[in-house]
Amino acid sequence: MRAVRPISLALVVVLAAPLSACSSQPGAQAWAALVCTALSPWRSEIDSLTSRAQAQMTAETTPSQAKENLSRLFDGAASASEEARAGVERAGVPDVSDGQRIADGFLGSLAGIRDAYGQARTGIEGLATRPTKTFYAEVGKVLDQLNTDYEKSNLDTTDMESVELRQAFDSLPECQ
Repeated sequence: MRAVRPISLALVVVLAAPLSACSSQPGAQAWAALVCTALSPWRSEIDSLTSRAQAQMTAETTPSQAKENLSRLFDGAASASEEARAGVERAGVPDVSDGQRIADGFLGSLAGIRDAYGQARTGIEGLATRPTKTFYAEVGKVLDQLNTDYEKSNLDTTDMESVELRQAFDSLPECQ
C-alpha cells in the first residue's frame, strides 16, 4: 500500500494544477474577448430581427400574419439574448477591480433584454386581430413597451469603470 500512496499523491498534484488554472478568473483581455465573441452573433441577430420587424410593420399582411411574424421575431430575439447571456456567463468573472459587479451588470442587462423580448412576444400573442385598426394600435403599444423595457435594461457603466477592460474592449478585433 505504501508504494501506491506516493503515486496517488503525485497524480493528485499533477491533475490539480490544471484544474486550479481552469478555475482562475480570466484577465481583462481574455474576458473581453470571450464577452465580445458571445455578443457578436447576438448583435447581428438583433439587427436582422429589427430590420425584419420594421419590414413586417410596413408590409401588406393580414393582422393574423403580422401577429404570427412578430411573435416569431420576438421569440428569436429572446432566444438570441439568452444565448448571449449564457455566453457571457461562461466567460466568468474578469480579474479586475469590481469584476464580479461588472460581470453581474452584463448578465443582468442581457437577462433584462431577453425578458423584454419575451414580454413583447407574450403581448403580441395576446392581441385580438380584429378590428384591424385596433390590432395595429395595440401592436404600437407593445412596441413602445418593448422600447421602454429595453432601455431599462441598458448597462449603466458610469460606476463600473475598469481601465483594463476599457482598453481590452477598445483594442480587441472581436469587439469592433
